[in-house]
This record gives sequence, C-alpha cells and structure tokens, in this order.
Amino acid sequence: MKDYPSNLKTAQLETKLGPMMAVADENGLYLLEFITCQSLRKKLKAVIIPGETSIIKSIKAEIAQYFEGKINQFNTPIHLTGSPFQKRVWEELRTIPFGETRSYLEIAKSLKKPTAFRAVAQANGANQLAIVVPCHRVINANGKLGGYNGGVDRKQWLLEHERYFFTNV
Repeated sequence: MKDYPSNLKTAQLETKLGPMMAVADENGLYLLEFITCQSLRKKLKAVIIPGETSIIKSIKAEIAQYFEGKINQFNTPIHLTGSPFQKRVWEELRTIPFGETRSYLEIAKSLKKPTAFRAVAQANGANQLAIVVPCHRVINANGKLGGYNGGVDRKQWLLEHERYFFTNV
C-alpha cells in the first residue's frame, strides 16, 4: 500500500509564529509544517496543487483556535506516513498533554524500548505534522529543549503558549 495518494492539495495557514503549509486530501492531513522547514518535494512524492479540501479547512480552523488558546485537542483526521516504529513514536507523542514535556528516553521507555532513545529522536525529527503530532513537547533528558525543525525559538514559544493556556485546564 502506498503511503501517499496520487493527488493532494496544499494551502498556507497564517499563524503567530509564521506561515505553515498544510497538505491534505479529503480523507486526512498528510503534512503540517512551518514553511521554513524541509522541502515538500523531497518528502511527498505526489502531485500537489493549490487548493483547499475539507481537511485543510478543518486544520486551518483548529490551528487558529490553538493559537488563540481556545482548543486543547485536534480532531482533524491525520495520515501518518512512516515506518511502523515512527508511527508508534508519533502516536505516543499524541498522548503527551498540552503544556507538558517528555524526554526522548521517557518516550523510548513508554514504547518498551528503553535503549531506542536515539531512534525516538530521529522519528521525532521526521514528524510531518507539526503541532498536531506534538514533537515540540519532546526534550532532552537533561531538560534542555534540543532541536526542532521549526526552530528552537518556535519550540520554546509553543511550550510557553501551551503552559499559559492549557495547564490546569
């Protein structure tokens, strides 16, 4: 089974941290990244044309509400594309509550693979659904932020935003 359909649509979302790109079909969201991130062409092997789908409209609304501090759950259907291990990591990331963090080691332990923290870090970096699959909530075991495809400044902002709006909700 292919990871991607042959035709996807893309739209730009404006956020407080800069523009994001959403890529979806009518069934699910495939990519949500800050535009300054890696090239879409290298990641997606599909025809991508400007336009909106119901999924893009949904994520636009949810991302706007997220940045306004009004929602602490995403309901837009997503499509995870990666290895089985990556998908397990990404599903585990989705269990981290808003405003909280986990280390790569904690994620590895929760997956019952305590020595796989480097693989967890690689899967975290390969995440294609920024914010919705909250890779920004994963930090180093020493408490430092570590890297983020959208930039460490954005990661810090997102964590502070979530702590302000969503802690003790």
